[in-house]
Amino acid sequence: MRLTVPRIIMALACVALLAIPAFGSSGGPPVSNGADPTVEFGCTCHGGGTPSTEVIVSISGVPQAYTTGETYNLTISLQHESNSEGGFLMTDFGVGSFSPLEEQHTREAEDNPDAISQSKPGNDWIVPWTAPSSDIGAIHFSLVGNAVNGDGSFDEGDKWNILTFSIAAPDGAMVSEGEELSMRTISVGDYDELFKQEVDPEAVKAAEQKELADSFFDQGNLYYWTTFSILLVAAVFQGEFYQRKFAGGPDNLDMRLAVPQAIRRGLLFVALSYFFFWTLENSKPWGWNLLVGMLALWAGYGLYRTYAQAKAPLKVEQML
Repeated sequence: MRLTVPRIIMALACVALLAIPAFGSSGGPPVSNGADPTVEFGCTCHGGGTPSTEVIVSISGVPQAYTTGETYNLTISLQHESNSEGGFLMTDFGVGSFSPLEEQHTREAEDNPDAISQSKPGNDWIVPWTAPSSDIGAIHFSLVGNAVNGDGSFDEGDKWNILTFSIAAPDGAMVSEGEELSMRTISVGDYDELFKQEVDPEAVKAAEQKELADSFFDQGNLYYWTTFSILLVAAVFQGEFYQRKFAGGPDNLDMRLAVPQAIRRGLLFVALSYFFFWTLENSKPWGWNLLVGMLALWAGYGLYRTYAQAKAPLKVEQML
């Protein structure tokens, strides 16, 4: 097939279009977006074209005021919930000078000698910046950082944010008497975004159902065992009533047997009563309180029965 000039142009255009994702690496912000400098207008090719508070762009080691000719090591870092690496682009608009470091994977930005960028995706870059040799007033900086998902293309998974800050002129910082100028850490973004979690409706529903089931189980146990205990106490009172009304009261117990029995039951009652109040004071589960309380009542009832039998008159049938 003979290739004509139009066909050759169309083939080259297709190749160029296919090559764009390959050259459009999501490793860092480009120098410009059309006619708009990235350091001023942001990285509009990433993440839908708008800055995102999901990305925390921060820079540390920033002086409040610069000393002429002094070099400062500025540390740039990015934070995102899921994207751990990315790139940056920073400029001081040509008033000072940046020093790219090969070991830090930083380089002079292409087509912009006043800016510095990364040479490959990463995080936590140290960027030496040298202040101008004379006092030119406050110096303004612009820093763009993008946290990327690493798929090598510009898409919604890449997020970026822009940070602007200033360094005051020598002796231009407002400092109280006796206070020293200190280095600052400046950041932009929403730290709460780092800890947000996807809410699974099914998981929430399952958790609510489990909580409801646990509540029914706990309440059911409480009502069942409380009612059972009340019935036991009522049965004991009923037994006492019928014995006194129809059987002439409890049988007599000889004092030689009643005294040691009363001592044993009395000690048991005191110990269980102490244990019962201990469980209440230490906020033990209701099951503990109910069990120990019922045992203490049982021991107290046994002590009462011993006393009642010791005081009971001797019946005729017991003499035979």
